[in-house]
Amino acid sequence: MKDVSATTQVIELATASELEPVRKSVLVHASQASAFRVFAEQMDTWWPRTHHIGDSPMKEVVVEGRAGGRVYTSQENDTICQWGTVLTWEPPSRFVMAWQVSPEWKFEPDPARCSEVEVRFTPAAGGQTLVELEHRGLQKHGGACAKMRGQVDSEGGWGSLLRLFKEKVETIA
Repeated sequence: MKDVSATTQVIELATASELEPVRKSVLVHASQASAFRVFAEQMDTWWPRTHHIGDSPMKEVVVEGRAGGRVYTSQENDTICQWGTVLTWEPPSRFVMAWQVSPEWKFEPDPARCSEVEVRFTPAAGGQTLVELEHRGLQKHGGACAKMRGQVDSEGGWGSLLRLFKEKVETIA
């Protein structure tokens, strides 16, 4: 009799090694510096209150603007829920963070099991900025990596978040 669990593991590993990053982009009518500031330093102004992994409703999103800084939400029950760590902080052109969210939408403390989100801000014609987001290394989420990729690439994922960001940055730029 064939070992089905071993076959399933091989298929999951093959899927994990072939997983493509999620890439999204948006052109915003704002300077590079403004786009970076609103995306990274003022994330709380556009991030939806429904997108968090805390145990109670979210009060705010905080990005500590330095390499090694935390990305977290404060919750209405006065707890802090970290969901990222800043890996690269290069205003106004680049921001990279470890995505410390498991496929079960819980905090993942092990860096070896965390993917990365890189956001690049490139000046474009007419005072606009091209904002390019890449969520990569999704295979680090193990057997559930395809699930995680599907979630961040879904209708409520990075595409809709970039639309919310665009609306916000263009109203204050």
